[in-house]
Amino acid sequence: MLYSFPPLITPKTRVLVIGSMPGVASLKAQEYYAFKYNQFWKIIFDLFAGGRTPKDYEDKKQVLLAQGIGLWDALAACERTGSLDGNILKPTPNDFPTLFKEYPGIKTLLFNGQAARNHFKRAFDDGGKICAILPSTSPAHASRSYEEKKLLWQRALFRALN
Repeated sequence: MLYSFPPLITPKTRVLVIGSMPGVASLKAQEYYAFKYNQFWKIIFDLFAGGRTPKDYEDKKQVLLAQGIGLWDALAACERTGSLDGNILKPTPNDFPTLFKEYPGIKTLLFNGQAARNHFKRAFDDGGKICAILPSTSPAHASRSYEEKKLLWQRALFRALN
């Protein structure tokens, strides 16, 4: 079995980005979106840090959390060979009802790809949250350019934060 990370969240979190399950590189590094070709952190730093290169994982977390954005995965555990969402077997969902009780400021859920939304939806309803599915930042989903992905993420994040 593979196990995901605890939520990256503070009491000021208003937007929760939900992935499916950390990939091999992320599990090895014990960092969200650690695979060097995943575009998540590039998008966040382009939108909220003037496009600068993150110093390290702490820098990444600080920039994200300062905006009121948190991270968690739909799944707490699963079996999977490799990193592809299509290879996930025996999915076990994270405990979102408890998280939402502990962090009532979360109003918007942004799903990093369709697989994250599907895993979440199988276990939970929307709980009165605003939900949007965004294009996956994974390099496995290359049907959209970086600029297209960034624009869609920007629209969703800025709408949720304002």
